[in-house]
Amino acid sequence: MKLNALFQVSAISLALALAGCGGDINITPTTIDNSTTTTENSNNTTNNSSSGSDSSDENPCASYTDSSDTERQGEYDSSTGICTYSTAFASASKVLTTDITLDGDYIHYFNGSLVMGESCNTSEGCTIETDGPTLTVEAGATVVFDSASSRVQINRGAKIEAVGTLASPITFTSANAIESLDTVGDGPSPQDWGGIMIDGFGITDQCTDEQRAASTCNAASEGAVTYYGGNDNTDDSGTLKFVKIHYAGGLPAGAEEGDDLNSLSLFAVGSGTEIDYVDIYAGYDDGIELFGGAVNLKHIVVTDTQDDSIDIDAGWQGNAQYIFIKHGSLENASGDIIDMGNGGFEADGRKGTSTTEAPASAPKIANVTVITTDNVSVRDGDPSLAIKLDDFIEATWYNTLLVKTAATQTWCINYSSDAAQVMVDGDVSMVTSVAACALMAKSGSETVTGDSSTTTVDDWFSNGGSNEDLGGSADVLAANGFATLTTGSDITITATDMTTVDSDFFEATSFIGALPDTDTSSDWYNWVNTAFTNADDE
Repeated sequence: MKLNALFQVSAISLALALAGCGGDINITPTTIDNSTTTTENSNNTTNNSSSGSDSSDENPCASYTDSSDTERQGEYDSSTGICTYSTAFASASKVLTTDITLDGDYIHYFNGSLVMGESCNTSEGCTIETDGPTLTVEAGATVVFDSASSRVQINRGAKIEAVGTLASPITFTSANAIESLDTVGDGPSPQDWGGIMIDGFGITDQCTDEQRAASTCNAASEGAVTYYGGNDNTDDSGTLKFVKIHYAGGLPAGAEEGDDLNSLSLFAVGSGTEIDYVDIYAGYDDGIELFGGAVNLKHIVVTDTQDDSIDIDAGWQGNAQYIFIKHGSLENASGDIIDMGNGGFEADGRKGTSTTEAPASAPKIANVTVITTDNVSVRDGDPSLAIKLDDFIEATWYNTLLVKTAATQTWCINYSSDAAQVMVDGDVSMVTSVAACALMAKSGSETVTGDSSTTTVDDWFSNGGSNEDLGGSADVLAANGFATLTTGSDITITATDMTTVDSDFFEATSFIGALPDTDTSSDWYNWVNTAFTNADDE
């Protein structure tokens, strides 16, 4: 599939569309530090010599006053509708400690990272500002970066409030998705920017009970070192709703291979945080990785990401409902077809040491579709799998549909020796789910050997007849390629009404998979349809 630049804009058309638009940001143009505005146009491919000099053009870009009492504001180019923010405005070392708002009518281009709140290792004597700054991103905004190290980083105590709508989603993406910023002309690619990192005060098994009690839990994050964790699994780090995260993830300069940035990293994020209607596309590492905490996920689409679509780790205790995952391929800038996708789920119970206070990951996950391929990921040569079980995971999947139509070098369910006992004991399981898989387990790994007894992957999946293993030729998907076929004869089991499991979070459903073919108009249908079409676009 061809890498898409859905957000490329022409200078003329966007200028016309934005004519007369204003912002509600506090603007004081005469006090803006000139070193900031001069720097902030250095990477723009359009002629910006007059940008910011016309006093009749109101500057709608975000602004704040820093600790030296200097006002910082992005520089606005009215011909492209782009606000450009230099590293004098924000970077990994220029941390924002005050609220800012990104106006929904514009493209916001950051030359460095956008870091909200100070990162604090409390064992070194610092104090976390629990009522820290908030990054507000308005519906319709497009936020772009141009480096694999550049990211949105929400430190403990800070918040992000990015609330879009179905008609006006918020997009975080590569600067190369914007025509006037794509200086080479190759379009966007995975690893173009670093993604979104959120650090919370939730419980992670990477800290001890004693550290949590003493407020010295400071787990170091992957990718870029920040600190997370605490003892509050109800912590609120803000909202991501109707948000797209495209072409993200990367290996920051100086980082070792494997210490990567994900498209969305949730570090000990609590259940007070809302993650709903998120579309992740063409990521370099994992789509979403959860390091403990108890944040819930709902209405999530992950397509064509290189590593795992959703990675569970470090004692995550949240829930998830309505998850659509698809592995596929992309055409890179050189014209080569690259295969994307390793695990639909990588499900790890432990990263550190489990205790009663910080048990192994035990999420309940419902209404999932995972569409795999028979290819290996360009990232590491690992096969496209539906679910990988590891490290004493105790998750339960309900109403889940796994699809693999061919299996010459891949299979659906993978497990490590650290997951064998929980599979034998039934601590990890699937309920009222369907596997339309050409091959369930890797050849030679069909038998799961625990400490004193065994099972098979087929028997584990069957779960006493709760689930159906239909084989790779089963007719389970509708003509649109993503919805579950409800008029076919292959799927015969009855879905679990998830309100009987947890009525506080789950919605009642009567179908297997992420959505049924009878739904052709809901926000969820339109969200999946748009993401699927984007990923499948030739």
